[in-house]
Amino acid sequence: MKVQKKSKAKKPPGERKVQAGTVPKSAFAEVVHLIEAASRRAFQSVNTALIDLYWQVGEYISRRIAEDGWGKGTVTALAAYIEKGHPGLRGFSPQNLWRMRQFFEAYRDTPKLSSLLRALPWSSNLHILTKTKRPEEREFYLRMATRNGWQVREVARQIDGALFERTVLNPPKLSTALRELHPSAGEVFKDVYLLEFLGLPETHSEMDLHRSLVRNLGRFIAELGGEFYFVGSYYPLQVGGKDFALDLLFFHRSLNCLVAIELKIDEFKPEYLGKLEFYLEALDRDVRKPHERPSIGVLLCATKDSEVVEYALSRSLSPALVAEYQTRLPDKQLLRAKLHEFFELAESSASGTAGSALAPLATTNRKPRQRRR
Repeated sequence: MKVQKKSKAKKPPGERKVQAGTVPKSAFAEVVHLIEAASRRAFQSVNTALIDLYWQVGEYISRRIAEDGWGKGTVTALAAYIEKGHPGLRGFSPQNLWRMRQFFEAYRDTPKLSSLLRALPWSSNLHILTKTKRPEEREFYLRMATRNGWQVREVARQIDGALFERTVLNPPKLSTALRELHPSAGEVFKDVYLLEFLGLPETHSEMDLHRSLVRNLGRFIAELGGEFYFVGSYYPLQVGGKDFALDLLFFHRSLNCLVAIELKIDEFKPEYLGKLEFYLEALDRDVRKPHERPSIGVLLCATKDSEVVEYALSRSLSPALVAEYQTRLPDKQLLRAKLHEFFELAESSASGTAGSALAPLATTNRKPRQRRR
């Protein structure tokens, strides 16, 4: 008799062994993505609870000062009491307790900012609280830091670079086409970009500027804004039988469009705009995806004459702007003095105007153009 060999039972599909080498890495990456997302949510949850705690402590101290006459000596005694009874607790020094009281009093009348305060770590909140003077300035940096995901180092850098003063005093120069096609572009782009982190000498070549920007790409993107994504350097464009190279190409997530940046190390000249418009046409015809919006062009120049820029952009049919780059931090005291004069003028001429603090200021800042005869 022949003995029949027992056939091995086939395992259900769910029980089959899979060779490690056959699993696509994207499957592993998805798990990592889930872990990172959960970590971010956990960090944000802890941070929100911490900011809420500091707010409550600040409110309590503020009320005791108003009702019971507490002073710095009492707050110092409170800090000593906490340290003695709970030596493991950190962050409740006399100075920090006093900051909590200042934190509460600075924002208690602006509940609309509560979500922004809770989105930022205490160190960033402290820097904005102690380094700014006006409520409008604090709100500005809170919104910018939250929107762009700035770390405390970048918050400090932007405040030291007087971003608020520069934004109010010098709104970005945009073409009419850019305003119409991308209404929110004025909130994304700047009139002046600070590139002090490049360490460039006053006299430098266009290639020096280009190489330094690519070498410091992370910091350059932080200066541009959090939603810029790098596409390429000397991005190739072919039109007809000729090859061209665009200095820098980015993609902006919220605007949903390509952003072309052309670099010039001298003063803006109207003819520069023609080349940029040519690149934008090539991008929109040959590179832009069907679901993307029209491309935006940025001329980044060493200096510019505002009136020349206005004339050049007024007839431009392309969504473009002209901005200036600086390799040194501006004179913040001078800018503060100019801003003080500007606010006095704005408050006297536009008192009672409703809306955002920055909206009427930007409008007031624009002087009517006088045509030369």
